[in-house]
Amino acid sequence: MYLIAGIIGALLGARTAKKKNGNTADMLQYGAVYFLIFAIVAFIITLILDRTVI
Repeated sequence: MYLIAGIIGALLGARTAKKKNGNTADMLQYGAVYFLIFAIVAFIITLILDRTVI
């Protein structure tokens, strides 16, 4: 789940940078940051669901 959320975040980050007329380095940086944010949020959601359901 973390990897899937991270990949979706990376794609959204790269698209965001491209919309802002960023170059390749900007797209890589936005993709990396969005990847980390989405993966961490997915991890936190998983922890919350695991603690409350069981």
